[in-house]
Amino acid sequence: MSQQSQETAVNLPNPAEMAKTYAEVAQRASRLITQFMEKKAKDGVNAPSDELGVAKAFMDLSARLLANPYKLAQTQMNMMWDYFSLWQNSMMKMMGMPGAPVAAPIKGDNRFRDEDWEQHFLFDFVKQSYLITARHLHDTVAGAEGLDEHTQQKVNFFTRQYIDALSPSNFALTNPEVFRETVKSHGQNLIKGLNNLLHDVENGDGQLRIRMTDTSAFEMGKNVATTPGKVVFQNELFQLIQYEPTTKDQFKKPFLIVPPWINKYYILDLREKNSFVKWATDQGHTTFIMSWINPDEKMAQKSFENYLLEGSLEAVNQVCKHTGEDSVNMAGYCLGGSLLMTTLAYMAATKDKRAASGTFFTTMLNFAEPGELGVFLDENAVSGLEKRMNERGYLEGSEMAGTFNMLRANDLIWSFVVNNYLMGKDPFPFDLLYWNSDSTRMPAAMHSFYLRNMYIENKLKDPGGITLGGVPIDISKVKTPCYFVSTIEDHIAPWKSTYMGARLPSGKTKFVLGGSGHIAGIVNPPAANKYGFWTNDATDGNLPENPEDFVAGATQNAGSWWTHWQEWVTGLTGGGAKVAARNPAKGALKVIEDAPGSYVKFRLDAQKKQ
Repeated sequence: MSQQSQETAVNLPNPAEMAKTYAEVAQRASRLITQFMEKKAKDGVNAPSDELGVAKAFMDLSARLLANPYKLAQTQMNMMWDYFSLWQNSMMKMMGMPGAPVAAPIKGDNRFRDEDWEQHFLFDFVKQSYLITARHLHDTVAGAEGLDEHTQQKVNFFTRQYIDALSPSNFALTNPEVFRETVKSHGQNLIKGLNNLLHDVENGDGQLRIRMTDTSAFEMGKNVATTPGKVVFQNELFQLIQYEPTTKDQFKKPFLIVPPWINKYYILDLREKNSFVKWATDQGHTTFIMSWINPDEKMAQKSFENYLLEGSLEAVNQVCKHTGEDSVNMAGYCLGGSLLMTTLAYMAATKDKRAASGTFFTTMLNFAEPGELGVFLDENAVSGLEKRMNERGYLEGSEMAGTFNMLRANDLIWSFVVNNYLMGKDPFPFDLLYWNSDSTRMPAAMHSFYLRNMYIENKLKDPGGITLGGVPIDISKVKTPCYFVSTIEDHIAPWKSTYMGARLPSGKTKFVLGGSGHIAGIVNPPAANKYGFWTNDATDGNLPENPEDFVAGATQNAGSWWTHWQEWVTGLTGGGAKVAARNPAKGALKVIEDAPGSYVKFRLDAQKKQ
């Protein structure tokens, strides 16, 4: 046998393994098809709904484009000229002559990082053809005249989803990396990928739930949410965790963190080296955090008012009771910040002076410009969502997760489609993606109130716009010192929107603009020395109306905003006073269990596997 024949024989797949894989795929596919048909027969086949009004938006777009055929023809001609240039440059490249690309990916576009996208004539041609078409298609839609703002935003967003879905990187024959792997493995990557696809549909109970990471690689309390602490209080809505001190003395004022209820709290406690709660405790803070319940249908009527009175306000009560202190430093992340500011306004109205300070991570209070999330938030969309929530008593966590993933589809959807289904690989263990896939439900009444009163009607910013517990909420009455940190690349809470909210309280306010996005810009430990942040001390307590004016006079600082916040919070009146370190087991409250507690350990995806 020749050496080449020997190498070919060595590279051929094992027939037994192939047969096993094919049988597993066939069995899974057959079972899923049967389950799908049975479910349709039981429920009845309903016509697809268009709660988001996508069809109408694109009908309006078509009418506007056809109303100006000259502009449309000019756009098509410009695209053809770009194609002519591409053909010319490609012929030059094929003959070994240098030439500048007609279209190139933007910096950070990981879809085209494989060197064959640039080096190989055919793949380079495919890539540039796609980028040319994508650019002209996007420009045509974005340049349509006569559409109202919401419709324009809607067609822009879903056009981008369409463009991203048709990227040549998402198809086996036009992705050089997938093509090489298919040839090398004799197509086994595609068979394994189909098996992965069926596995994800199976675990999603008939719906595709793309695995982003190997969830079996993590265990709560062992390699995520590892900071030692104790659960010292719990009710129907949350558990209260106090962390073990790591210093001989601690700041007199305890520190309470209010996380968002749509995510698990441990985004602030992933690993020791990037845990904000561990870092805060190491700085001498008596750190508490709320761990929200993952609700079911029994909590359908729990409202935003409950989350205030039985949640954040009750947490303040218990922290003060446990420590014996009469004031608390508080911080809220994203929606947790919205709840925190509502709590501060409630406390201001009821003459409750226990709020020593309020810190807000990427928090919106004025929802006039919600960014691309606004695509999913109009009357028809929310009404359809309310109908589904009222049927089961809650919003399914995966639905909200899917919405957020669409905001960054190339990174959070299509990259995993390529890795899992085309390359046939298992997802890589990554703690941040483990947290991201750990979705939570939301009670129907609470979520409906939040969407309608804040996102749609934008009442939170208005004095007395909403009333909770019989108390009109007026943020302008909040005189508590406030620290707002937002991030310049945030796609969930755009920084200019959060800036508008920072101008609402009447006390002395510090606004800080961090680098990166919604997660990385906040979970930014000093040791990493990444991203940096912008401050403008001249605007403290008197933020200019235009956010660009803030930036114009801002100073860029290296490192993490964490250390800047530490200087701010300890520099407040009485902020530097110390007491002996507080042992969670020696306060007024009894220890219930070790951190991270039982509430956070309930995973929806784990439940579906049982």
